[in-house]
Parts: sequence; C-alpha cells; structure tokens
Amino acid sequence: MRKGSFFPALVFFLILIVGVIFAFISYDFSAKNENPWIIIVVSFIVAVTVSSSLKVANQWERAVVLRLGHFRSLKGPGLFFIIPIIDTIPYWIDIRVITTAFQAEKTLTKDTVPVDVNAVLFWKVIDPQKAALDIADYQSGISWASQTALRDVIGKTMLSDMLEGRDKISNELQKIIDERTEPWGINVISVEVKDVLIPQALEDAMSMQAQAERERQARVILGDSERQIAEKFGDAAKTYTNDPTAFHLRAMNMLYEGLKDNSTIVIVPSTAIDTMNLGSLAGVTGLAMNVKKNTVKRRKKS
Repeated sequence: MRKGSFFPALVFFLILIVGVIFAFISYDFSAKNENPWIIIVVSFIVAVTVSSSLKVANQWERAVVLRLGHFRSLKGPGLFFIIPIIDTIPYWIDIRVITTAFQAEKTLTKDTVPVDVNAVLFWKVIDPQKAALDIADYQSGISWASQTALRDVIGKTMLSDMLEGRDKISNELQKIIDERTEPWGINVISVEVKDVLIPQALEDAMSMQAQAERERQARVILGDSERQIAEKFGDAAKTYTNDPTAFHLRAMNMLYEGLKDNSTIVIVPSTAIDTMNLGSLAGVTGLAMNVKKNTVKRRKKS
C-alpha cells in the first residue's frame, strides 16, 4: 500500500490560511455590504485545485498519468503537476527489486516421485508503461507464471538431478519466467530454489540405500587392505626363505616381545626351538627368566 505525501495537504492549508487572513484584513467592518466569506470560499477552491494538481513521487516510484483515459506520460521521481479531473493516476509503479516466494506442492517428477519445491524469484519492473497497460495485475501475473514454470521444470526433471543440480534448475526457471514476463516490461534477475521436499518413506529408503552403499565401500576397502597385507606377507616370506638368518632374528624378536609384555607362561613348540637354534628347553626357560627380571627392574626404577 502506497503512502501519500503530506506536501499537497500542507499547500492546501497554507493557501486556505492565507486566504482567510487576507479576507479578514481586507474586510471593512463598518461597511454592511462587504462579505469576507466570498474570499474564504474562493481561497478554499484555489487550495483544493492546487493541492489536487500537486503530486510527489518517491525516488523508486513512477506515476502512470492518463488524460481522459489515454496514456499521457510517466511522472517521477519528485514533484510534478497534473490537471485535476482531466488527468488521473491509476498506477504507482515500484521499480525496485522485488522478491516473490512461490512453490509447487505434490508435483510429480519425470520418474513419478511427488515433491514439494520452494523457490524465491528476484525481479524488477524495467518498463512501467507496459507493466501498467499490458497486464491487469503484473504482480499476480508473475506469481502465477513462476508457479506454472516451476511445475513444468519439475515434470521434465529426474529426482536425482533435482537434488544434485539446483543451480541448473534455477537457471532454467529464470530463462522460462523471463521469456513469459518480458512483454510485461519485467526483468527476472534470478531464481533461487530454497528446498526440495520428498516423501518421508522415500527419504528413509534413500537413507538406507546410502548407508548400504557406504557399508559396501567399507567392505571393499577392508578386502583390498587384506589383499595388500597378504602380498606384503608373501614378499616377507620370500625374503625369509632366501635368508635363514633374518628369519631366525625375526623369530627371536617375536619371542622376546612376547616374554616382555607381562607374559609369565609362554608355550613354544619344540620344533620352533630347533628351527630358531635356541638350544634346549632349559635355555629357553633361562632366557624367559632373564627377560622377566630385567622387565621388573625397569619398572621399579621408573
């Protein structure tokens, strides 16, 4: 709703006050044939005429002036004059950027999935004359044009493309709406898709599918890791086969690590003792006792 300017009302009261003061100043109270009300009435008529012809348009407004029903001109911004009764202003056009929210509810995508889509349209009037004369209500017109364009785009788009490519849908919507509203003197600046809502059951199913896909990828990665580990063990086995000394050192190191970590009883096959060339079973027991004593001493010092 446009707010009127106080300037015409101020001019009206100034002219009326000046007329009243002039009437009483020029009135001769001794003469009975003089009447000050004539001057007051004339002042009132002049004040109404002048205030009605004065109009003020804001910086962002354009006034569409019709003279006897025909388009006369666009006025504004600032102060301008019209002819009362003959000239009329049916429209005050706002040329600022305007935002309009629109949506499409329960609209089927190309793969027959019902979705709710919310979007915002940024637009402005670039030709106030066309916006006033070529369409009855350009704001309602652009709102309906946006909704129909959104439904058309949804019907031609797959759900996966809609969820992943919002920028593409926004650009396509902007192009379609701009083509429809260009004859009305309106320019579409941009369209932003805010949200795409899908049914809860489908959302749960997609979540389960994504979870299953992530689990599958985790199992594949784990299996590939096991394969790489097996290959490394195979390479190590080849190295130990060709170098018995390295194999014996590795076996002794494993035995030492096992005895060091709080191990009181270690079961070692006799064949392993013969293979590692550690001597008799008594030698292995002595080695274990020495390792245990050294471990206890280190703990007491620490």
